[in-house]
Amino acid sequence: MKALIYEGPRVMNMREADIPEPKADELLVRVSYAGICGSELGGYLGHNSLRKPPLIMGHEFTGIVERAGSRALHWQPGDRVVVNPLVTCGECSYCLSRREQLCESRALLGAHRPGAFAEYIAVPADNVLRLPDSISLEDGVLTEPLACAAHIGRLLQWKPQDRLLIYGAGPIGLFVLAAARISGLQEIVIVDINEERLAIASAMGGQGAVAAEGEFDAAVDAVGASVTRQRCVEAVRSGGKVVFTGLHEADSLLPINDIIRREITCRGAFAYAPQDFTAALDWLEQGRVDLSSWMRVLPLEQGAAGFETLLGSPGGIAKILLKP
Repeated sequence: MKALIYEGPRVMNMREADIPEPKADELLVRVSYAGICGSELGGYLGHNSLRKPPLIMGHEFTGIVERAGSRALHWQPGDRVVVNPLVTCGECSYCLSRREQLCESRALLGAHRPGAFAEYIAVPADNVLRLPDSISLEDGVLTEPLACAAHIGRLLQWKPQDRLLIYGAGPIGLFVLAAARISGLQEIVIVDINEERLAIASAMGGQGAVAAEGEFDAAVDAVGASVTRQRCVEAVRSGGKVVFTGLHEADSLLPINDIIRREITCRGAFAYAPQDFTAALDWLEQGRVDLSSWMRVLPLEQGAAGFETLLGSPGGIAKILLKP
């Protein structure tokens, strides 16, 4: 099969690879579309320790079942599917308490295992969801990043009357905006320096801005820089909530005394639990999220060019999908 192989910082090439052989409890999926994630941009630059060359990246994807293992019941060739790429043990205390994203044995497709920037991928049947007929294979790719936003909303327990601040109008920031709108929030400010991304945010019902003004009930850092993390803390009211989800910088200085004196709740948000993945799929089926105007599809062979576009001048592109 053809596969796009990450071979070193800013080096990706098309290669021939063996078609994976699914285990008894796995499915062989023919990839339809695979999205480029922001975390993969860091990997492409050589800044992400999870992604070591040579590697087939890609964890946001949809496809068609090609073959089912002997124990992968209820699946047939031709079934349209979307896949939760976070593979967990299912037996630890985290998995049993519905916090699978914290499983210490977790493995991510496209990082710890070969991913979807290829014609075929083998996946655990337990991680596969049937894609409703009303959702296109292109839009189904959005389930995974939208699940991250669903998880953030569940952690924040936001209310319709809350005033929300989001730093970063990349895909995750835009999906947090979408999830907040679905939950009934009206006052949502999203901060970025990219005017074209801010235009997308405004079209989605947010208030695009280059700086935050006023006081907020909750803030989400979807950038991962020290300055945006600090500004989230500064922007919330006493007793407010901050969620950090961006993974750009490993360490940051935060105003801890201010956090203590104003009783600000700060917490991290990593990935999603299966319930968040299901919620995201439900939202897409209900037609409550639409990024189609700001998505671009490239053939897999142009994957490296897609990475460079997102790192350079993405303009009004919110998401690039690769098609084998």
